[in-house]
Amino acid sequence: MCVSSSFRGSSVVEQATVNRLVAGSIPARGATKESLPRVRSCKLRILKCMQQNYSYIRTEKPGENFHPDFKPHLTPEQMLEMGVFGGLYFSDTPEEFPDSWWKNAKLSPDGKRHKDLNYYHVNASQPLTVWRHKGWIHSDDPRGWFQWYCRYYLGRRHDDDERQIRRWNGMARHAMQIVKNCRPGDSNCRPKQRQALLHWAYDTRNL
Repeated sequence: MCVSSSFRGSSVVEQATVNRLVAGSIPARGATKESLPRVRSCKLRILKCMQQNYSYIRTEKPGENFHPDFKPHLTPEQMLEMGVFGGLYFSDTPEEFPDSWWKNAKLSPDGKRHKDLNYYHVNASQPLTVWRHKGWIHSDDPRGWFQWYCRYYLGRRHDDDERQIRRWNGMARHAMQIVKNCRPGDSNCRPKQRQALLHWAYDTRNL
């Protein structure tokens, strides 16, 4: 099911500004036809770790037909290569995702979060217990937003898409704070905020 409703308000204005500042922001930036798996018409069944006996269908081609209000700057593969969530998020390399994602990914070797594996070398994520307590987790995506994004990118469409896209748009205010308070390209300015935005597929290297 594709979401057809639009998202209005200041976050959309901020999002448009951020997208103009980040050159070439498109959903599948940096991806090639060779690196993208073909869309699968079969149902995927998840049988590992935090989620078992869950299945879903991919109805779109990878990196295509995104909601018009959802324009992430980075693909999941790019995020994993840059360094996110202290390398802990997908250290178990779930089989539902392409093998190419793990080739250059910065992953924790011991099941612990390491800030040095993050692109900006700072911790910028809350424990999953906090997300659960605040009611931000959908039962179909028990690991949170990034798991939702990975599945959305690969072609799944879900009833929770509208909420997750709205949350992504809400992060634009943090990007605008960097624009207003930092010199362009100064990665030492607000590194924690930059890292947090990276966890939401925002590329702040050019901000």
